[in-house]
Amino acid sequence: MTITKPDRRLAKIVAVALGAALLLTRGTGWEPLKTAAAQTTTAATSTNLETLEVRPSFFVIAGGGANVGVQVGEDGVVVVDTGTAADAQAILAAIKRISPKPIRYIIDTGPDADHIGGNQTLAKAGERVLSGGGGRNANSMLPIVGVENMMRHLTRLPADALPNETFHYPRKSMYLNGEAIEVLSQPDAHTDSDAFVFFRRSDVVVAGDILDTRQFPVIDVARGGSIQGEIAALNRLVELAVPSVPIVSREAGTIVVPGHGHLCDQYDVIEYRDMVTIIRDRVRELIKAGRSLAEVKAAQPAKGYVGRYGGPGGGETTDRFIEAVYQGLVKEKA
Repeated sequence: MTITKPDRRLAKIVAVALGAALLLTRGTGWEPLKTAAAQTTTAATSTNLETLEVRPSFFVIAGGGANVGVQVGEDGVVVVDTGTAADAQAILAAIKRISPKPIRYIIDTGPDADHIGGNQTLAKAGERVLSGGGGRNANSMLPIVGVENMMRHLTRLPADALPNETFHYPRKSMYLNGEAIEVLSQPDAHTDSDAFVFFRRSDVVVAGDILDTRQFPVIDVARGGSIQGEIAALNRLVELAVPSVPIVSREAGTIVVPGHGHLCDQYDVIEYRDMVTIIRDRVRELIKAGRSLAEVKAAQPAKGYVGRYGGPGGGETTDRFIEAVYQGLVKEKA
């Protein structure tokens, strides 16, 4: 997988990524590259992972399933999503190249296997910040944070791969490596157990599968996802992110890490949100006119966007999205 950013704020990142050397660590601690923020480095591995330095203390590892966020500092390493189980060892090796410090926390943005598949491997390699507690919070178990509803979708996972610090309220926070970290529950969007992870000082938001600019959003109706929740989540993401104004030449502003694909800024999120909202409104009007699902699909409410967001599944991806929008709006109307 290659992190690309055509035509926009992070276009320079791609050029650097193609020729950058492997990030090295020296001594006993992490040393940032002496370059501008959002410097990229490419680490050639058996899984073609790429490591991107987006802030002096924040990295993204791509190519092992979902984008993996890595925050580093004197307290250790915080990992957001862990990729697939098959790529877990390679992702762990990439993290160790970024920093020799122990993994202290894993945060899951959702229940999908390509986001949590490496939980078990990375948790076993980590060390708790503090000892104490019992049961599922026993000393030997690394904290894995996730929205409580995740547990209903993970019945087949081993105990040491499951979130053991779950929450059902809107916001869970912690303070590590000199910055506040907020895990923000965003219910009923991609699924019923999604979360954003906001690193305040780094000014990075890891958005999980709520945002995937490669394709139309995947709204998993069977696991509690909904079109209205998706739009609400994208609106919240727009509110969290700050654009690089008034001095746009600085290429600054909040960096949004999607579940897959290239890094985004607030304008990318707005564009994606507007696309989703326009299609939702088109489908709503067709439903008001009494159209069936087959008739709604035939009317092509995603026309004008399929070429860009049809994704790897093409027509199948588009149909899946329209079906989810239709089901959600019919349920809302009823």
